[in-house]
Amino acid sequence: MPRLSLIVITKNEEASIGRCLRSAAGIADEIVVVDSGSTDRTLEIARAFGAKILEPGDWPGFGPQKQRAQEAASGEWILSLDSDEWMEEGLVREIRDVLNDPAAAPGYRMPRRNRFIGKIVRFGGWWPDHVLRLYRRDKGRFNDNLVHESVVVDGEVRTLNNPIEHNTIVSAEDASGKVERYGEIAGRELIARGRRCSAFEARLRGAAAYLRSFVLQLGFLDGATGHRVARYQSRYTYKKWARVAATNTR
Repeated sequence: MPRLSLIVITKNEEASIGRCLRSAAGIADEIVVVDSGSTDRTLEIARAFGAKILEPGDWPGFGPQKQRAQEAASGEWILSLDSDEWMEEGLVREIRDVLNDPAAAPGYRMPRRNRFIGKIVRFGGWWPDHVLRLYRRDKGRFNDNLVHESVVVDGEVRTLNNPIEHNTIVSAEDASGKVERYGEIAGRELIARGRRCSAFEARLRGAAAYLRSFVLQLGFLDGATGHRVARYQSRYTYKKWARVAATNTR
């Protein structure tokens, strides 16, 4: 069976990194962790799993950081997981079947089952949330996006049936922090691409994001959780476009 490298980027993930690495223990021949200055037990836990650890000392953005992890890996196949993601046995079996298949495609996407403060999200655009995470190392690489990065594969991409499990948001404080961090980064990317926006348009975009998630994407069927997800989408969308608007008015 070809060798599989699990790659993970981290910063202060002691609450989740163990579950992530443990879930891949049966199929990963190598674990590569690229850390961004953890001050908790993240690296201690990763070392207990035999991980190869890189500490580059800077933060180039999510896409470039994950590409660093890929370049440090030696397996013919790459499996990329975030530290707050993990796999159940069904997905592990599917990945093992891919590795044993001489006619396997260069890349594989799989659904991702997201949770918002402990509740599984079924609607609002958060399911099935397909992500491409398994690919031949010589056929794929991460793009340079600072946030919402993805893998670009040269060749066919197939879809697996079993999901990656994901604790997307663990608390109200986590939601607010991610809105601020990711909204700021996404806003800078929009500015770099020459996008323009007024303060009024930013508010409209935020309101539209809520309606899209809660109404058009049936988030209301998730009840109170659907409302929270839609609010999160709205706040994030407003934050990134407000960042653009603030630059445009200077």
